[in-house]
Amino acid sequence: MTAQTEEAGWIEKVRWDANGLVPVIAQESTTGDVLMFAWMNREALAKTIELKRAVYYSRSRQRLWFKGEESGHVQHVHEVRLDCDEDVVLLKVEQVSGIACHTGRHSCFFQKFEGSVETGDWVAVDPVLIDPEHIYK
Repeated sequence: MTAQTEEAGWIEKVRWDANGLVPVIAQESTTGDVLMFAWMNREALAKTIELKRAVYYSRSRQRLWFKGEESGHVQHVHEVRLDCDEDVVLLKVEQVSGIACHTGRHSCFFQKFEGSVETGDWVAVDPVLIDPEHIYK
């Protein structure tokens, strides 16, 4: 069996959507905090495993996106997991600088729903750690 054949087995186990993508959740390995959600194609998943660094697929740019390529906020990958339906990938990562979100926050999930169905709203509950203007020059 060749290396290419071996790779095909594990990567084809993933249930890719019609666009050849799979949703990915990045979770901080030390705290369990959910940091962000993104997408991967086959190449991004293979590169992530090879480099032990998060590589996603940017749907807006239609290309691979190496997390931190502009911001420096790299994610070092400690584990890659596949859910029971084999259609969602979980990365357990070390988030360099503690900032995963392009808003300069620790997590992209910084808005919390407060109130009732009739009067509720989303409230930012996590602080901006670094102004995005200083991150993206």
